[in-house]
Amino acid sequence: MPVDYLEEGQALTVQIIGEVDHHAAKSLMSQLTQKLDTALPGSLELDMSKVTFMDSSGIAVVLRTWKRMCQLGGSMRLQNVPSYAAKVLKAAGVDKLLEMTEKE
Repeated sequence: MPVDYLEEGQALTVQIIGEVDHHAAKSLMSQLTQKLDTALPGSLELDMSKVTFMDSSGIAVVLRTWKRMCQLGGSMRLQNVPSYAAKVLKAAGVDKLLEMTEKE
């Protein structure tokens, strides 16, 4: 699954590109875990502006990534979340755990 990274000091931005479904979730989680363990960021922003589809597997990826950031003592937020993905995340209560900005 394509992922772009931008590191600025202790801040890491990860842009997720494409579908976040059960086929892509394992690869995405592996990539994110490896990058977090290497970069050890103080803050993580997941830019979801280029996500074209997301199901419950995407919720698991977001929550596992958030849990890892908590273990690292960092913060995490979701940016540019497409409306369909926002509905899935809100239904799971993710918006109560993380700052989330929807795509305009």
